[in-house]
Amino acid sequence: MPKSKPEHIPSGPPTPGELPDNIVISSRVRLARNLQGHPFPGWAKKPDRLRIVEVVRPIVQETSDMEGGFSETMDNLSAIEKQVLVERHLISREHAAKNVGSAIVINRAGTLAVMINEEDHMRMQAIMPGFHLHQVYQLIDQLDSKLGAKLPFAFSPKLGFLTACPTNVGTGMRASAMIHLPALVLTDHINKIVQAVNKLGLAVRGLYGEGTEALGNLFQISNQTTLGEKESDILDRLVKVIAEIVKHEQNARLTLLEKNPRMVYDHVGRAYGILANAQTITSKETMNLLSMLSLGIDLGLFDELTHAMVDQLFMDTQPAHLQRNHNNQKMAAEDRDGLRADYIRAKLLGIKRPKFAPIPKKTQDDKEESK
Repeated sequence: MPKSKPEHIPSGPPTPGELPDNIVISSRVRLARNLQGHPFPGWAKKPDRLRIVEVVRPIVQETSDMEGGFSETMDNLSAIEKQVLVERHLISREHAAKNVGSAIVINRAGTLAVMINEEDHMRMQAIMPGFHLHQVYQLIDQLDSKLGAKLPFAFSPKLGFLTACPTNVGTGMRASAMIHLPALVLTDHINKIVQAVNKLGLAVRGLYGEGTEALGNLFQISNQTTLGEKESDILDRLVKVIAEIVKHEQNARLTLLEKNPRMVYDHVGRAYGILANAQTITSKETMNLLSMLSLGIDLGLFDELTHAMVDQLFMDTQPAHLQRNHNNQKMAAEDRDGLRADYIRAKLLGIKRPKFAPIPKKTQDDKEESK
């Protein structure tokens, strides 16, 4: 059974492996489930919400998938602890705003999480590094089956699973992948990709989901429809679309190196220079510059810098992580920006600057072609 108050919040899913391109950062599948005969959380009174937590939380904790994990009611978590979980994509921003009558259960590996009384009675998710949507679905489907055997889910033979938001009725499933697309942004092709994806009935969102920016050139691609389709069909379509986006990103990188290497070198070089020397830096600027370092690693421009190092910097420099690792105290933005810069400089100390191949001079024909 999960501990009620562990010393450390789970670290979240492992960092992405050293894939050839590191374009698909992670895969996630989320299921919305509710209990029969109980009002949805948005309509429920405090005693109703507490009753759902009392019924659901022990059953989630006792499943073999969640054994030894982390379990807590939201009112017993500090604002910093909640935001750490948001930054690790283990809970939503909406759930972080909850207090009495809501809870969270996370497995030891950080690959499974169940939010209790978010928008629905249960929002369960599975998340893994890399491009593994079908495997992630199998992981969450197993947990869903175990919980469904013990809890009376609200289900309609005609509509499927009943949810608080009509857009989730049916499978109750949202599948998504986090994709790093710096070359498509640099070549100004990202808007075309977004428009094409939207026409296919999929959604493109920012780092933390709906209504957020694509910080660090990171985009979430997910399904929008859940009614009238099988889970396998949704996943298959999403996999095909993401695979095509990856090809476009790979081609954009090759095009940049071939036709405008100076642009690539400038962005990567500036990112390294600022991060290695800045005395104060915001979270937003840090994420965007780390994106360029990651691109430089993919293109073989660094001898010593690795994706594991950049991933660690990306996580540890986010606001809640900085505060949690610095006496767990709330800090002013100005103080965080200084601490962030100090931390990054220390981590990059001794890392050699990027190495750039000589840029060939343009011939007259090249100049005419570029006009």
